[in-house]
Amino acid sequence: MNPGAQPRDNPATQPLRSDAERNRGRIIAAGRTVFGRDGLNASMASVAREAGVGIATILRHFPAKEDLVAAVFLDRMDAYADAVAVALDDPDPWNGFTGYIEAACAMQAADYGFADVLTMTFPTAKALEKRRNEAYEAMVELINRAKATGRLREDFDPSDLVLIHMANAGVVNACGDAAPDAWRRVVALMIQSLEAPARGPLPASPEHDSLYKAMLRASPAGVTSPGPRKSN
Repeated sequence: MNPGAQPRDNPATQPLRSDAERNRGRIIAAGRTVFGRDGLNASMASVAREAGVGIATILRHFPAKEDLVAAVFLDRMDAYADAVAVALDDPDPWNGFTGYIEAACAMQAADYGFADVLTMTFPTAKALEKRRNEAYEAMVELINRAKATGRLREDFDPSDLVLIHMANAGVVNACGDAAPDAWRRVVALMIQSLEAPARGPLPASPEHDSLYKAMLRASPAGVTSPGPRKSN
């Protein structure tokens, strides 16, 4: 739900020599392993050790941690956007809506790094944020369709999706391997609370600008920095 900021050019998009290409591939693969296991708080040094390269090699390809995070998780964000597209194709909007929530939360549970990515924003990661924004716009349409069927409570706000992802990430990170399926119960409880008729009113949803700031603040040090934001 993050309108993007002006991106900076990524030097890693320039043509690379074959050995540099191999190193870049090793670094991205190592980032997937380390961030997927330890979340985005993992250090660049940990990624360098996993890749078997020096920290200077990583910094030549990815001058900032955000650059590496974007490269590692772009395919995951593609899969996330695809899950929304699948939900929109479902002839039953409520089933599509709940299926999307389950699919997205399962992605978080399978990858601690992606659990974090869905609760943060990366203003300079142009491709990553473009896919997130596309998914968000599609989700707004799906929410409206689900409400039109009478199955989704009328006071559900698109920003509630971010809160759901934040809650799920918290459960996934807190339970870890000790209770790896605990998130499923939490997600089922949340889905059941969304179905109409509502049992009671909800408190006001957070302002979109406030939630955007929260997503920026949630990013570990060195991953992202605030940038200008377009209004919704």
